[in-house]
Amino acid sequence: MKVSSAKENILKKIRQALSESTPIPFPQSEGYASVFHPSRQDLEIEFAEQFTKLQGKFIFCVDHAELVAQLNVLIATLGLKKLYCREEKLREVLKEQAFDGFSNAELGECDAAVTTCEGLVARTGTIILSSAGRSGRTVSVYTPVHICVAYTDQLVYDIRDGLIGLKEKYAQQLPSLITFATGPSRTADIEKTLVVGVHGPKEVYLFLVDRQ
Repeated sequence: MKVSSAKENILKKIRQALSESTPIPFPQSEGYASVFHPSRQDLEIEFAEQFTKLQGKFIFCVDHAELVAQLNVLIATLGLKKLYCREEKLREVLKEQAFDGFSNAELGECDAAVTTCEGLVARTGTIILSSAGRSGRTVSVYTPVHICVAYTDQLVYDIRDGLIGLKEKYAQQLPSLITFATGPSRTADIEKTLVVGVHGPKEVYLFLVDRQ
């Protein structure tokens, strides 16, 4: 079949284009850098604002002594009877401040669970959790109330920064589960009505402890 001169010219241009490397017109838009501008305010403030917008409860503590004092207030206010904590290191830290509010009951029998986290994303108000810690996969989502203890040096600006931190921490042994929890569990699948606490905790409290 005879190829028309117009078609031949088009095919020639295509072959030439495929054989030559074309520079990227906008190299800064290829995912190598964040598209979000860094926050102009402290990461603690940015996280608190975004976290509370999503119905999270934020409490800042200057040290572990204040953490225990605030934790006792929360327990009394909510009327929590059984607190679950699987992390021995966290239990020891709180025990040093005379906190003895943890229960020996099974997770399913408790009305609140206390965990630490891998990090905090300020831009989205997100808590980074993983299965690598002693809490495992279920503790942060099983009880109606999730209480997370985090530190100021765990704050990063964007999710990308959080992922980089995880890679640096675990190298080639990344946890089998990494969760980005942004506020209490919610869904609007049924008739577009927002329901809180369907697939996880109904309330999430973040205690941020200052650690220089």
